Amino acid sequence: MQYFIPAIFAFICTVVLTALALKFFPGLGMMDRPWKYGIRREPIPYYGGMVIVTVFLVSVLLFVPLDIHGLALLLGAVLIASVSFADDMFSLSPYLRLAIQILAALVLVFAGIGIKSISNPFGAPFILDWQSFSFTVGTQVVILAPLVAIFTIIWVVSIVNTMNFLDGLNGLTSGVSAIAALTIFFLSIRPGIHFDVSLQVPVALISIILFACAAAFAIFDFYPAKILMGDTGSMFLGFILATLAIFAGGKVTTAFLVLGFPILDAFWVIFRRILHRKSPFLGDRKHLHHRLIEIGLSERKAVLLIYLLCSVFGLVAVFLDTREKVIAILLLLFGMAVLGGYAVYLGRKHGKA
Repeated sequence: MQYFIPAIFAFICTVVLTALALKFFPGLGMMDRPWKYGIRREPIPYYGGMVIVTVFLVSVLLFVPLDIHGLALLLGAVLIASVSFADDMFSLSPYLRLAIQILAALVLVFAGIGIKSISNPFGAPFILDWQSFSFTVGTQVVILAPLVAIFTIIWVVSIVNTMNFLDGLNGLTSGVSAIAALTIFFLSIRPGIHFDVSLQVPVALISIILFACAAAFAIFDFYPAKILMGDTGSMFLGFILATLAIFAGGKVTTAFLVLGFPILDAFWVIFRRILHRKSPFLGDRKHLHHRLIEIGLSERKAVLLIYLLCSVFGLVAVFLDTREKVIAILLLLFGMAVLGGYAVYLGRKHGKA
């Protein structure tokens, strides 16, 4: 019941508020602009990410015992959601958005949330906080480790933008976020792998609340979508997932496995854009999920295939140890290369590359 009640509360609230958004957003002019992306269809309600953000924040405040770590997560999330909502409304500079993402990551770092070590399956872990500096802010002693800050910023910014890049097909970001959150939840409550299980309770609560919000929104977001979350939702989900992955002990490898295909796709797309002397911030339709549609899959089948892949690697992340997870990551890299290469080959064969 400790986890069931918050999940049900968040799920029902998301469903109710999304239904209300469908009713009132058109009258308020809160609709998407399909012509902006060359899509031929009638506008549908946009800014649905506001529902996810609102329900998540209220649920966490009601059900999660918050310390400085929890408060830092909420502050960073509000920063990300605010700039993303402004971007949905006014199309902000990508450099401003990047600056706010870095600021949100620094909020975590100064609160003591960071990637402090990297697991080594062949020996001792790589320690990142071996060098640190301490200073006092008011009555609070702040310890800052440069390597921890750098790796944390890179991780948070990467996942935030990965989830934004993923938001190219109806229901893709909401569904993958639900799978990732549920995976982190099960890993948090898995017996026998945590030194202090009580430290995992806030992580488990936040994870199951995030799962409920994302899963409920996916009901309306799945093809054909009745409402879209916009950057407000996708970047917010990315920030929470990135933070949960390093919160109270670290589950970065887990998150990398579950989000492996979206992460690798995002890095490949950025690399390809730079290689072709294009802005990495300029969107296109060359992501893996777009390639899958080009080779003949329907939008529903493409989304369900990515759901399946994320779920399989989520199970791997929950039940395997560190060394086995490294092997799984190598298999993930190989599978991504094969699937992506095959999609590109078929696209060129049909003149769509």
